Amino acid sequence: MILGIGSDLVDIRRIEKTIETYGERFLARIFTSVEREKSEKRAQRAASYAKRFAAKEACAKALGTGLRRGVFWRDMGVVNLPGGKPTVQLTGGALRRLHEITPAGFDAIVDLSITDDFPLAQAIVIISAVPRPS
Repeated sequence: MILGIGSDLVDIRRIEKTIETYGERFLARIFTSVEREKSEKRAQRAASYAKRFAAKEACAKALGTGLRRGVFWRDMGVVNLPGGKPTVQLTGGALRRLHEITPAGFDAIVDLSITDDFPLAQAIVIISAVPRPS
């Protein structure tokens, strides 16, 4: 069953300008160390950060809270599963919210699709619940 759906669209140029203006202050506030390490290695650094920014916004929408009720930017981190598939790893308030919306006897799955086509970056997050194996 679907617990939440969120999508977001970000202008890569806006993220690039924000990084130029606020630098470390912006990056440290929004992105996890894993996200930063991955994005800093990319040739299209701003696009990489923009996709992750959009993923966080989409995830917060899928959780039904936005960035409030104890859900913070770094509580949602874009990571890749062993096969390369992206997902969002939740911690802190975001993880607490996920537990709140997941019915008893079910496990939550966070699916993420991210893409960019300059000047836009897009993310879609679907949070679903599947019955826990007996």
